[in-house]
Amino acid sequence: MDLALTDQVVLVTGASGGIGGATARVLVDEGARLVVHGHRNRPALDERPGVVAVSADLRVESDVARIFDEAIGAAGRVDAVVVNAGTWFEREADVVDLTLDQWRETLETDLTSAFLTCRAFLRHLRDRPREHASIVLVASTAALFGEAGHADYAAAKAGMAYGLTRTLRNEIVRLAPRGRVNCVCPGWTRTPMTERHMADEALLAHVFATMPLRKVATAEDVARVITVLLSDRASGHVTGAIVPVAGGMDGRLLDHGPR
Repeated sequence: MDLALTDQVVLVTGASGGIGGATARVLVDEGARLVVHGHRNRPALDERPGVVAVSADLRVESDVARIFDEAIGAAGRVDAVVVNAGTWFEREADVVDLTLDQWRETLETDLTSAFLTCRAFLRHLRDRPREHASIVLVASTAALFGEAGHADYAAAKAGMAYGLTRTLRNEIVRLAPRGRVNCVCPGWTRTPMTERHMADEALLAHVFATMPLRKVATAEDVARVITVLLSDRASGHVTGAIVPVAGGMDGRLLDHGPR
């Protein structure tokens, strides 16, 4: 199926990571024009023709405004945004021990950056009205089920999935009548950040306990769902959707034992 993404200008944040990088590659293969964002790491895709690389700390208003200016300067417009940049602290901390500094850093990096990115895109739509536009936010199954030891991450991703997605679906149409906003919630996904955990059989047993498909997703599994949601041809009547990409995962196996 032709997704009709040829020459669509898509900004992908966090494109130097596993899911963001895979999404950028899939979009390039579909003929989209890419603006790829990185912060500490430069996206590997920026050497391909027609791909523009930008760097910014998405927690900073002026940085977010600047990358949209750079994208528009290079490509003339932005048609869609994949809000993928974020962080996850590997060290577990129950709420009783979670520091305020970590709480604030996670919400700033995952939720505030998503808000600033979406707001900048909506302001672009207000300045350059058009019929169609699309946002796909990348949250997590932590938004759906919570995640013991990672309340900061679960709260930030739930804010993206429920608060932002379901509010923005109602607001974007004031600026682009056929504008759409959707969210994907990946479960465990094989990326450079998670690769070393894949040999831990006890961990995988927990991961697979409520998962019918019993496999870890690839970054491309998630990227293809994002790409379909970006497509007006494939998903033109889909907005406000929260789509798990997690092998049918239906909750978490809890460990109540001592740590």
